Amino acid sequence: MIELEGVPELIDPVMVAAFEGWNDAGDAASGAVAHLDREWKGEVFAALDAEDYYDFQVNRPTVWLDNGVRKITWPTTRLSVVRIGGAKPRDLVLVRGIEPSMRWRSFCNELLGFAHELGVEMVVVLGALLGDTPHTRPVPVSGVTSDADLARTMDLEETKYEGPTGIVGVLQEACTHAGVPAVSLWAAVPHYVSQPPNPKATLALLNRLEDLIDIRIPLGELPEDARAWQLGVDQLAAEDSEVAEYVQTLEEARDTADLPEASGDAIAREFERYLRRRDPAAGGEPGDGSYLRDTSSGLTRPPKRKPDSSAEEPPASPPDDAAPGDDSPESPPQA
Repeated sequence: MIELEGVPELIDPVMVAAFEGWNDAGDAASGAVAHLDREWKGEVFAALDAEDYYDFQVNRPTVWLDNGVRKITWPTTRLSVVRIGGAKPRDLVLVRGIEPSMRWRSFCNELLGFAHELGVEMVVVLGALLGDTPHTRPVPVSGVTSDADLARTMDLEETKYEGPTGIVGVLQEACTHAGVPAVSLWAAVPHYVSQPPNPKATLALLNRLEDLIDIRIPLGELPEDARAWQLGVDQLAAEDSEVAEYVQTLEEARDTADLPEASGDAIAREFERYLRRRDPAAGGEPGDGSYLRDTSSGLTRPPKRKPDSSAEEPPASPPDDAAPGDDSPESPPQA
């Protein structure tokens, strides 16, 4: 039994989680949760026991000095709560950590125990994958779920993926079996510029999260960081004719595939987001949390040939059977 002392009764809480590692290309997903925690001044109220879930030879602790006293920070997963103000206040339970090294079922059960005690209504897990997507175009974000009813009511894809998965896929299935509505949002990161951070992908995840749970997220300097990131990659690509040609090929493929999305629902969603940001009554102003005690990007050479289905190259786009990736050449699949 998990006992949470000092945590008030929450308002329509949604749990938003992200994990560094296999499911976090460009640190886009963990960066999104870190942004929420920073903008709404979240305070940590719980942390999982690092001894139970992490191999310290894989995720090593760090030593630091506090007024001359040496201290150790252990790799773990931490939970905080933030309150979104406005006309319709609600709470977010933020989960940010590292993909565990072991005992994944116990790890998920412990998180679900917190969700149950806090009255969480839905779990949203953020992920990022490596894909054949150009950095010059909007970041594709796909929303998937294992719940057919949820897919229908929230306009999501019902996942049909089969294959290796990460903690994002395992947690989503654990939620489904526990009867907790769960959604995964996946951003596609260009595989030729996979080094973190990727503020453009982080921004895309936050925009999709806004639409999904109907909140307004203060973006701070993130839009400017995203523009600066794209400008930096533009400059690097311009210095390499082979990369520039490859990016142009991706752009042409993306533009052709996206032609049906140039009007209708896509435009309506963008206009609704614009109106929400202009309306102060829409809520989402940062709270004070008092109710609860740039590295530069580099480029990877483009492939010499189009990969076939057996290659270890990431997929062209992030549909429901896409594969989450990290900075390694192999892009692992999602649930």
